[in-house]
Amino acid sequence: MTREQLAAECERLGATGLTYAAIVSIESGRRKPDGSRRREVTVDELLVLGLALAVPPLLLALPLGSEQQVPTVPGRDPRDPHTVWKWWTGEDMPTLGGPVDGRHFPESQPIGEDGPKWSAAWAENAYPASLYPEFERRRQAVHKAYLRVEAAGKRKADKRGHTEAWTDYTQRLEELAYHIEDMARAGLHIPELRPDLIEDMQGLDMLTDPSIIQPRGTE
Repeated sequence: MTREQLAAECERLGATGLTYAAIVSIESGRRKPDGSRRREVTVDELLVLGLALAVPPLLLALPLGSEQQVPTVPGRDPRDPHTVWKWWTGEDMPTLGGPVDGRHFPESQPIGEDGPKWSAAWAENAYPASLYPEFERRRQAVHKAYLRVEAAGKRKADKRGHTEAWTDYTQRLEELAYHIEDMARAGLHIPELRPDLIEDMQGLDMLTDPSIIQPRGTE
């Protein structure tokens, strides 16, 4: 893709400020006499550039596989891209302290004068970032188990296979129900599910409050 084509695609996506000239400034990294960049990239623009280039936006900021280290914050050491990647996504707690004996560790200072310990606040605030991917993993496991039940049901002579498939399905469904209730307790919006899965959860009495999850159309 040429710079002209990239600028045109960015305009199509609504980012009229990402002109040909802006893209040249971003790519070249040209700086003003005071050392600041002539053209910074906003978070919104990073998303547009990623979509225009068909590249996950975070890969534009963190070059996994091509660089050994990337900057973190001005007052701390650079780190390997995958470590910083997990900070961005909330998968890992940032370890800005150190290094001591070659190891980095989370900083322990409070937030503000009377605030909670930094590491405790991060863990609490990052919790939703772990719940949504886990919801999707469990939803996919339920869907696959459901398909196995359907396949076993077509083999009428294989009663044992159908029983095993149904047992696995209900176990996966119960695991998803537990996770849904964890998300509800955390005050999070629950993604929609297929109506038949919700009906099975309700019929098997897996949800203490069936209203916390809403159905969606068949996938």
